[in-house]
Amino acid sequence: MATATLSIDLDALAANWRALDRASASGVQTAAVVKADAYGLGITRVGRALAQAGARRFFVAVAEEGAALRQALGPGPQICILSGHMAGDTDMIHDLDLTPMLNSLDQVTRHLESLPGLPFGVQLDTGMNRLGMEEAEWEAVAPFVLEAGPEMIMSHLACADDPDHAMNELQLANFHAMTDGTGVPRSLAATGGILLGPKFHFDLTRPGIGLYGGQPFESSARVVTLSLPIIQTRNVQAGEPVGYSCTWTAEEDALIATVSGGYADGLLRSLSGKAILWDGDTPCPVVGRVSMDLITVDVTHLSQIPRSLDILGPHQTVDELAEIAGTIGYEILTSLGARYQRRYIEGVA
Repeated sequence: MATATLSIDLDALAANWRALDRASASGVQTAAVVKADAYGLGITRVGRALAQAGARRFFVAVAEEGAALRQALGPGPQICILSGHMAGDTDMIHDLDLTPMLNSLDQVTRHLESLPGLPFGVQLDTGMNRLGMEEAEWEAVAPFVLEAGPEMIMSHLACADDPDHAMNELQLANFHAMTDGTGVPRSLAATGGILLGPKFHFDLTRPGIGLYGGQPFESSARVVTLSLPIIQTRNVQAGEPVGYSCTWTAEEDALIATVSGGYADGLLRSLSGKAILWDGDTPCPVVGRVSMDLITVDVTHLSQIPRSLDILGPHQTVDELAEIAGTIGYEILTSLGARYQRRYIEGVA
């Protein structure tokens, strides 16, 4: 079979949630962010594993993701929609018991008029300039919103992965100024915010990338392994090129393996000639261009050719691969393609 295998360790995922739950201050609820199909790993299986671990509140980006998660989890857990209450979402929010995080005056009006009495939260912009109401907007609408009884007021940190960045303290101060005295539960911290310490935790934390083994949660357990099957090997003589545009030429006779996987599967073209694949503990360098479906790898030094090589595993995390590609672990995870055979591992501890 030429399909690559993406192994997802649900026990490690649950362990990461529990670790971040312990890292949150006493009395703080720990939610789970499962947007973008649980960062590319499958919202159904990931959502269920996190619910079994203890998560009772989840965050997704859009209402359609909330619908998929509700189907997986059934009634009970609260599902919060970060994009808020968009036009056309009203029936879905009502029928599936979703909780929109209202981001604007228009969304406040839409929700309170179309679904009075149904749960909602509020998102405030404390300096990121992305989603949420700015201070003047919030001051104008706060009396009406607070009277309607929001479930939560939240904001999002722009630079939490850099503990020394001045923006963290500025946003914290802004959040206090906009929310102190409201009497409403508050949330500011995602994974990076949890690691900044208890003053950022408020009433609820929202870990995302740390659940999946990514930075800045350095002690996270590894969740993902990606193994690419070897389709063919060939002897390449010194002076012969390999791959599109002939960007790599063998300096001496070499054995080159062609593995299944490419930029159509989320293995970025910028990994060309830079990435390492692994046969157990032995590194095997990528040579030539990453193409749509295939990658070529130098396996000359291996005593025996394996069936597959790992591009993500114990020797190369999503963040390490991302650094080679000039991106971030989030992009590597969320780009992992639909062609992979997803294999879920649980109950082995």
